[in-house]
This record gives sequence, structure tokens and C-alpha cells, in this order.
Amino acid sequence: MDAKSTIQQGKAVLGIEFGSTRIKAVLIDGDSKPIAQGSHEWENRLENGLWTYSLEDIWGGVQACYADLAANVRNEYGVEIETLGAIGISAMMHGYMAFDKDGGMLAPFRTWRNTNTGAAAKELSELFNFNMPLRWSLSHLYQVILDDEPHVKDVAFITTLAGYIHWQLTDRKVIGIGDASGIMPVDSKTRNYDASMVSKFDELAAGKGFGRKLAEILPEVLVAGAEAGVLTAEGASRLDPTGKLKDGIPMCPPEGDAGTGMVATNSVRQRTGNVSAGTSSFSMIVLEKELSRPYEAIDMVTTPDGSPVAMVHCNNCTSDLNAWVGIFSEFAELMGVKCDIGEIYGKLYNNALTGDKDCGGLVSYNLFSGEPVIGLTEGSPLFVRSVSDRFSLANFMRANLNASVAVLKIGNDILFHDENVKVDRITGHGGLFKTPGVGQRILSSALNAPISVMETAGEGGAWGMALLASYLVNNGAAKPLDEWLDSEVFAGNKGTEIMATPDEVAGYDRYLKTYLKKLPVEGKAVEVR
Repeated sequence: MDAKSTIQQGKAVLGIEFGSTRIKAVLIDGDSKPIAQGSHEWENRLENGLWTYSLEDIWGGVQACYADLAANVRNEYGVEIETLGAIGISAMMHGYMAFDKDGGMLAPFRTWRNTNTGAAAKELSELFNFNMPLRWSLSHLYQVILDDEPHVKDVAFITTLAGYIHWQLTDRKVIGIGDASGIMPVDSKTRNYDASMVSKFDELAAGKGFGRKLAEILPEVLVAGAEAGVLTAEGASRLDPTGKLKDGIPMCPPEGDAGTGMVATNSVRQRTGNVSAGTSSFSMIVLEKELSRPYEAIDMVTTPDGSPVAMVHCNNCTSDLNAWVGIFSEFAELMGVKCDIGEIYGKLYNNALTGDKDCGGLVSYNLFSGEPVIGLTEGSPLFVRSVSDRFSLANFMRANLNASVAVLKIGNDILFHDENVKVDRITGHGGLFKTPGVGQRILSSALNAPISVMETAGEGGAWGMALLASYLVNNGAAKPLDEWLDSEVFAGNKGTEIMATPDEVAGYDRYLKTYLKKLPVEGKAVEVR
């Protein structure tokens, strides 16, 4: 069936993902190939000391994204989207969205980027003997309990951004297990929230005067392939105010961006992994066994079908790189040179590979916000050099590229060196890999491992979410998710692989030593900014 017929017959499947700076929609056909896309740029803002997006941002953004998709379909195929085979919603994981018994929002959405939950995360980590990151939803909930915020007494439901959107579209308070594992720890055997930790939290919170049980206020956990409701008439109008989109469309469990990244890179099997590198970055390694002990730098989450995953999450990745490329774009314009921004990226990134393997001593700290892996609750972008360093454009750009994955390397060194974790394949996706070969080589130098990038890398999490929605309605043989991805989507495609040279690996190690040696300068920059 051609793309036009697929859309006309309501067989196309839609995935929508809310990223940090862009909401993206991808429509796929029966062969899991993208046939239309839409997007909308947006940005979080700092209000009253907390990073947030308003409800107007959320709904205006998704409607603009869907409208862009519909326009793409109209322009490309001359038809309108009236119904779909399935829909899936994904978003940035973690954070805090709290509602009262009538569904009213009690406080502004607090995103994953907030690091004000230190006291709560520390106490919960000790209570659970489990690393509870600052950004997890339960850390946020317990922090507002500790702070005795006025809205706490009215909390009847908390969820993530993906869970919220799905709830509003289907009237179902559910969550995919991967996203759930960023709310609080889950048990991969029961495929639900860890029961012993739920009991411990309830007892702890009750002692602080919190009158609700977690079972009452958390969304129901579902695994990939489970029915998660259908698009309601109200939900259809919220997504498409023009009224063209019909209700009754099946929707799969909402997922977090970590899970969609695993699916989009075919990394849900044990001994596979992926690295998502955009505004933030994270690596996901699917484990053969549990780690020997908790690590503050490593989060334990799950695949969308419930397997345990070691996650190294970094709040910062390409934002500073993008800012520097923007400066060079401004310079080109000032000189009267018309350049496509993609060409500027390509020239600067490829030139970076001609620089010294250790960046000539130059160091960049790409920290727009705090970075818990290296113990910083706040960040300040900083470029550091000594008079004796080799200051060139190539070294400058390579130092910034290296910085984008430096914290990721620090966390993964624990897995590969201390825990002796083995991986057969690591796949990269996200904005860092858009310039062919460069981001791959930098990451390979950092992790001392081969890095693959697939042709679909640019589709990212929205495509991964569309695949999960397709898995719901097209898995007639009831295959496990990893087998379905292997046979029905990727069919042996492992992408293009790059392995850094020994000199590049050694050069990155020297860069990291300088990075760590001068890290106190970053701490001082935060103090005096």
C-alpha cells in the first residue's frame, strides 16, 4: 500500500514526542517507514527559580505540531488525516505534575531539569538503598512534602508530561513502564512499582502529615503492547481543533524519551545499548544482571517491556555547542556570507576532527544547568584555556564536542570498568549525530567502544514512539518487543559503525584528565556569576 492510501484508509500510525526544545510528530506506514512529519519549536523558562512549561505551551505546542504534520500530509499527498491506526505519546521523563481530585493543576509543571530536590532524593536513596535521582517524580513529591507547600494537602494524582497528555486524550491515568521507572523504582519481575518501596514511602510520608497512599495517586503501569485506551472526542479536538481527526483511535501506553530512544535504536535486548544526545544526553545499557550496588551516577530504569536498564543521565549536551555555532553563523552574516546553518555545523564539526586528539589542552564546560553526576547543582557555561595551550578553531570545536559527552563518559566508566558490564552494540541517535561520522567518532573516543548510527537516527524518539504504537496494533503473532523489532522493523540493519583509533581514545582520556583537574573552576564560576 502506498503512503497516500495508507493515510486515506486510516492505517498510518502516529508518534508524538515532547522534547526539551521541540515537539515532533512522525507518521509511519505499515513497513514502519516515516511518511510524514511535523514539528514545533518550544523552550522551557525559569520562573520563580524552577524550570517549567505552561499548559498553554503544552497544548499550543502539540496543536501546532499536529497542524504542521497535517499540512505536510496535505502538501505531499493531497489528503487530510481523518483517522489513524494508532497513536502514541512520549515526552521528557521525570518531573512533577500534580492535580487535585477534580483534575485541576495544583502547581506549575516542574521539569526534569530542576535540581531543588536534594534533601528529598538523599533521604529516599537511604530509605530505599537505591539511587533516587533529583529529577525523579517521587523526589519532587517528597520535596514538596518536606517543604510543606500549600498545594500538598490537595494532591490526588501525579504523573509525567507524557502521562498527562495521554490522560487528557484518553481519560486513562496510565503510564508505560519505562516512564514509570522514572517516577519511582519499579520491579522488573512484577512489572509494577516496587511494592516494598511503596510501603516504605507511605509510612515515611504519613509521618510528615501526607494523607494519601502512593497507590491512590500514581498512574497505572502498563508494558509495551498493552491496551491503554482510545482517543476520546474531547481528546481529538484537543489534538486537532479543526475537527477533522476522529475519535476512537487506539493509543498505546505513554512512554518516556529514554524508552523511545531504546526502541528507535533497536536497543531493548540484553547487552545492547544506546546513547541519545541532544539538549540533554543519556546512555541506556540493557543489563544481564543487577549491579553490585547503587551508584549515585547511575539510574536504574527499564525498557518499555520491563527489562532492567542502567542509565547515565546528563542534564547538558549540545546546548552550548549550538550556542557557539550560532555565534559563527552571526559572524558569517556579518561578513555578508549566506550560509545554511546545516552547512556551518558540517564545516565546524568536520574541521574539529583535524585538531589535536586532546584538544591541545583546551577545555569546555557545557553546563547550562546543574549536573548531579559530577556533583554540581547549578551550572555556568565556561571555556578554559592556558596561554601555553594550542588555541585553534579545530581544537576549540573539538573541545566543545568532547565536553558534550564528558559527563556521560564519567558515568559509563563506572559500568564498564567497575561493574565489568559487557555490550555487543551501542547505537547513537539525536542531534549530535546529524553531521555524519563526527559525533560518532567523538563518542567512540570517549567510551572506547564502537558506535553505530542508523539512517533513522534523525527521526529520534517520535519515530520510536510510533513504533510502540504500531506494536500495539500490528503484533498479531504476539512476539516479544525485541523479536518484533528485529524481524518486523530493523531486519538485521545495524547501521554504520565507527570505532575510534587508539590515539583518539588516548587523546580523549588526556582531555578528560584536564577536564577533571580544572573542574573546580566551574564550581567557582557558579558561585560568582
